[in-house]
Amino acid sequence: MKTKSAVLTAVMALALAASPALAETKVLKFGHDNKADPFENPAHACTAVFANIVEADTNGGIKVEVYPSNQLGTAAEHVQMVRDDVIQATLTSTGAIASYYPRIDVLNLPFAFDNNAATYEVFDGPFGAALAGDIETTLGDVVVLGFPDTGGFFEITNSKREIAKVEDFSGIRVRTMTLPSHQKIVQALGAEAYPLAWGEVYSGLQTGVIDGQMNPVPIISFSKFSEVQKYLTLTNHLFSPYTLMISKTFWDGLSDSEKQTLRYAAQSCVAASRGLSRIIEASDQGLAGLKDKMTITALSPEEREKMKQATQPVFEALVKESGDAKQLELLDQFKAEVSKANGSSYLQ
Repeated sequence: MKTKSAVLTAVMALALAASPALAETKVLKFGHDNKADPFENPAHACTAVFANIVEADTNGGIKVEVYPSNQLGTAAEHVQMVRDDVIQATLTSTGAIASYYPRIDVLNLPFAFDNNAATYEVFDGPFGAALAGDIETTLGDVVVLGFPDTGGFFEITNSKREIAKVEDFSGIRVRTMTLPSHQKIVQALGAEAYPLAWGEVYSGLQTGVIDGQMNPVPIISFSKFSEVQKYLTLTNHLFSPYTLMISKTFWDGLSDSEKQTLRYAAQSCVAASRGLSRIIEASDQGLAGLKDKMTITALSPEEREKMKQATQPVFEALVKESGDAKQLELLDQFKAEVSKANGSSYLQ
């Protein structure tokens, strides 16, 4: 009996010793609005890599629960839930964050970047740091850990005609986000802008409510727009990354080592989103697969420059009219960093 009592006492002591460790396990709920396939979707590739690194490198001290496909609400609702610490992380598009942080609109400068590599340099450099800092200061309740790729440059699809020059946009109704800048850009090209919720885009194209839409190639591919669109023009006119944000309440409860883990997990998440986006673009899920289903047109340098000249002044006038001094400062910094990145070469 004495032996059994001693064993029972030892087991109870071990249980009591273990309970604080169990109680310290933190749960990070991560919501996003894309499908749960890390091999087909840049957003889920990003969250999958993030979750794997965080759970492994904290030895299970932080458990990451990923909720894709708007399981917990819309993209805009995800932002508010992160701010309220209802969920602890999200990837938010420029459209979803705009109502909370209107200065994000500076990223919609049309025809800004010459290539994908330039986007990496800008968002990983001084401008990305300045933008993240201003989002954190303005909202006050989030921490920004990076700017993952949504799939690459925005391209334009339509069901009416091939678009090879600016005059071809005339009479085409193009779906946009509810952002005024997107609407102004489309109108400056000569098309009709038609704001429409993302969930209604496919049916809108199918029924003819809208003639076209604009999105990166991976989104065009996995949304099966080739079923209801005949023409794809490689305009490369916009680049709108996600913003990876974390609840500040959750962040403040982490140890320094846990914060460091989340930072390099976020860096890997960004890299994964970029890598998968480029792979999709080059695979049967991208242009190689779409070319058999759609007429694909690349703009000539001359026509792209015409479109740039038609849209950039309209966009900058909108920012000057509706933005504040800080937004204008961010726009100037953005333009300077983009110009520098466009002129740089790899490993030189």
